[in-house]
Amino acid sequence: MQQLSFCLITPSYAPDFERCKLLAWSVEAFAPQGVKHYIIVPKRDFSLFRQIQYRNTEVITVESILPSWIQRLPLLKNWWFSKKHIVVRGWIIQQIIKLAAAEFLQEDVFVFVDSDVAFIRPFDWSQFVRDNQVRLFRIPENIAPQAPAGEKWNYNARCLLNLPPGSLPVPGYIGQIMTWHRDHLKSLYRHIETVSGRGWIETVCSNWNLSEYVLYGVFVEEVLQASGHYYDSERICHEYWFAKPMSDEELQNFFNSILPQDIAIMISAKAEIAVQRYENLVKNFHKNNSLNTCESVI
Repeated sequence: MQQLSFCLITPSYAPDFERCKLLAWSVEAFAPQGVKHYIIVPKRDFSLFRQIQYRNTEVITVESILPSWIQRLPLLKNWWFSKKHIVVRGWIIQQIIKLAAAEFLQEDVFVFVDSDVAFIRPFDWSQFVRDNQVRLFRIPENIAPQAPAGEKWNYNARCLLNLPPGSLPVPGYIGQIMTWHRDHLKSLYRHIETVSGRGWIETVCSNWNLSEYVLYGVFVEEVLQASGHYYDSERICHEYWFAKPMSDEELQNFFNSILPQDIAIMISAKAEIAVQRYENLVKNFHKNNSLNTCESVI
């Protein structure tokens, strides 16, 4: 197997600090030794996240990544000022932070992990590589969940890449623990700039609705013809997406339904479940669980 270097990337912010702290603990406990974990936060939250002091953790500010012509609007939470666009939607800034990874990081493979994820088992980078190809999460069109937002993201990505509109249904590229190849990300920059005649960040800022994972997935599949990646739709993270808290019994059942291939869990921040309610379940999972059962520690 070709030697590839990997890193973990987590965008976060103050309201998710406790979740991110648990994630950082789990990276220290279960990730391959020596891997860097980059946590990207707004400048105003930098001192808070500097409290996470594991050997592999490095905190980077959002502002240090963005070009100088993009500035935060202090009185508007979800908008940024741009000298080239007047305003940029905060959602688009979130996409740019991930898309810009190849501009400021040197590892070969970027592994994106959200703040509300926590690893529960040791894992190895060989799980993300097959015949020198890097895993790309992709759900086939015939089984991918379909929603107007996803269809819009697919359509907008294709416009940005100068591709024909395509047809419905569309494949799914959005999940947890997502892997991108740095060289392909740099090729994406060049492609966008060739199509638009402008810098890639400036071009992306002109969009209102865009998904970074869909943009990268469509580019790899249709422009690069999947070169350097293999498709995989198997779940490796047990997820809870609902904006509704779980009872103690439901939390226990959630952990009891972890599958052998799951290396992590994700309990959405939107569920508004205090991290303290499941932190011990995460930290004791590998001790008290052989494969599918977890001793209750609630």
